[in-house]
Amino acid sequence: MPADKTGIFNCDQYNMKNLSILIVDSDSENSHAFAGELRGKFGDVSVVCNGEEAMQFLAGSEVDVVITEMELGGAGNGLDVLRFARSRNLSVSVVFVVGNGSIENCKQAIKGGALDYLEKPVSVERIEAVISAGNVGRGKGDKDKFVFNGIVGRSHAMQGVFHVLRKVAPTNIGVLIEGESGSGKELIARAIHDNSHRKDKPFVPMNCAGLTESLLESELFGHSKGAFTGAISDRKGLFENADKGTLFLDEIGDMPLNMQAKLLRVLEDGVLVPVGSTKPTVVDVRVVSATNCDLAELVKERMFRQDLYFRIKGVSITVPPLRNRPGDIAELFGFFLKEICLELGKDIRRITEGAMSILQGYEWPGNIRQLRNCIRVMVVMCDGDMLDIRDVPPEINRVKQIEGHVSGFRGEVVGVQLPGDYTGLPLGEVEKLHIKNTLEATGGNRAEASKILKIGERTLYRKIKEYDL
Repeated sequence: MPADKTGIFNCDQYNMKNLSILIVDSDSENSHAFAGELRGKFGDVSVVCNGEEAMQFLAGSEVDVVITEMELGGAGNGLDVLRFARSRNLSVSVVFVVGNGSIENCKQAIKGGALDYLEKPVSVERIEAVISAGNVGRGKGDKDKFVFNGIVGRSHAMQGVFHVLRKVAPTNIGVLIEGESGSGKELIARAIHDNSHRKDKPFVPMNCAGLTESLLESELFGHSKGAFTGAISDRKGLFENADKGTLFLDEIGDMPLNMQAKLLRVLEDGVLVPVGSTKPTVVDVRVVSATNCDLAELVKERMFRQDLYFRIKGVSITVPPLRNRPGDIAELFGFFLKEICLELGKDIRRITEGAMSILQGYEWPGNIRQLRNCIRVMVVMCDGDMLDIRDVPPEINRVKQIEGHVSGFRGEVVGVQLPGDYTGLPLGEVEKLHIKNTLEATGGNRAEASKILKIGERTLYRKIKEYDL
């Protein structure tokens, strides 16, 4: 998403002549006229009149973009077309054309994987802008083309992740996803499930962090009536709920050792016994695990069972932190901006180059989760139809400010300026003031302050105590 000559980040243009379009509209006269206009910009443009015809067309033809009304009349509506199109091809883009009364339905459509929605009347230019913004067909024919819903990234690191996902998703092999907190591990797990033969069966997530062994055992394997105080009836566990589907065990490194042994036994033979019961239950579950810690190191420290480690690590996928792929930030920004604007009822599609520069220069310790929250704040605070520097949260704006000051220049951003003239002060007082100002500018975030000051967190902690800050 490069900036134009005005310094505004907008959707870039590219050749759309090789894209195939399907229009689904019950108004035959209007849809054929619109198709004629689109043929000047795109390749093949086809028209059908209802949902049933659309699904028949999609079953036998490759389509890049579906432009559909929400209400189609007869059997099937726009949401049915969306679900069918996505089931046939995850890379197809669906754009809804709606009147004022159908806006609420579009939230469900976006969650289901729709590219965007447009309110009537719709022009060729608006369709072109939406398709360009969504990068539809870019890199068409590339074997590493992005097809995993919700996972955005064209960096070399993410293309490597996509390559592995395509290999492992259709199989039943166990997958261990490693990465920092907030880096999108659950999205990766869902992508594996959605691209497997189990996609029509349940995807069941479970966070293992902070749970006792007894609670974990009950949650995973279920319990029988009277097994413990409060067990007033039989209850299925998550393994049974995920039967024939996928169970996602997040933060598996936090699982107690005794529970690890019980989990291993179920993974080995597919048989579990609910708490308080003697009756075994057979399950067919694919287990995908995730962790933000080094499991191999935990194995060395005897805090994680080696046999379980090798059992869950059929294939290992490492999700790169956002700071290692700044080139993906603009695309991620566009993806989240559309989603958040729909949720909040705003129409913001642009951001200034200065604001984007701040976002791309920040290290994002909270990764994608933090970026999404940042965009939400920016959209809430924005008074117009374009995001600017003033909308960037202060803690991110100030960090960028300090980094610019430390490297010998002041960025053109609005924020707290650090004092730059320490002439005449003792060296110790200079250090104290600089640490104090850096901590204030980062909102007391010691991890961020230590990165800016280029010292270790322990050293920073010692300095804070030394100077009584």
